[in-house]
Amino acid sequence: MSARTSDGPTRAAVRDRLDRVTDPELDRSIVALEYIDAIEIDGGHVTVHLTLPTAWCSPAFAWMMAVDARDEVESLPTVETARIALHDHMHETEINRGVNERLTFAAAFPDADGDVDAVRSELDDTARVARQYDAVETLLDAGLDADAIVDFRLRDLEEDELVPDRQFESDGDASETVAVSVRDRAFAVVVPAAPLARYLEKARETELVANPADVLFRTPEGDPIDAETFDLVHRRGRLATVSMSSQGGICDGLREAREGRLEGTAND
Repeated sequence: MSARTSDGPTRAAVRDRLDRVTDPELDRSIVALEYIDAIEIDGGHVTVHLTLPTAWCSPAFAWMMAVDARDEVESLPTVETARIALHDHMHETEINRGVNERLTFAAAFPDADGDVDAVRSELDDTARVARQYDAVETLLDAGLDADAIVDFRLRDLEEDELVPDRQFESDGDASETVAVSVRDRAFAVVVPAAPLARYLEKARETELVANPADVLFRTPEGDPIDAETFDLVHRRGRLATVSMSSQGGICDGLREAREGRLEGTAND
């Protein structure tokens, strides 16, 4: 058996992968949320240190972020192993051991009720609905009505021009636009690309949109939308967006308070 060696990844490459990991409750990058404390690279072995806003953040949410961070870093061809070091969390011992020893959530938390996959699926659906709200708002701002929006299919988008939102951020250009065909290509409108790209990314992840003829926008339950119920579905999307934004504000406040306490302790 030959030992595989590697010069290792760059720190920028690791951060780019971690930027793809989201806090599942907020649907925001853990890099943008400043959860990453440090990245250690030793050849092909990477250790990621992270701290969440509170010590009592849901173990299921913390588990998902730790697993996703490990898997994203290990997807780099120059990485042999990725280890996660979660700090200042009430269940850091169970999570660090479970994630780094490749255990299941049930094995790491034998007393837990329910399966983490069910939690992830529910949060993914909420994120999809919130992203859909932003995408639909973009189309409404372009002057399209409910009849046109509920009839959109995947084939109506110029997919090659759509990349995830983080790509727009890294390129420093959030003004990219994309052409969207309307009413069987009778005409087209040009709209900001980022909201549509973010929605399409999550719609694909939740396996609601895959084929060119698939209806693009859905109810929270995953069904096509009737024009008559468009307003109701759109309001439910706004509710999901407001809920995430409010929770994000709470987390930001908790993190700032925690950092303030730590600075106060260090200055004592």
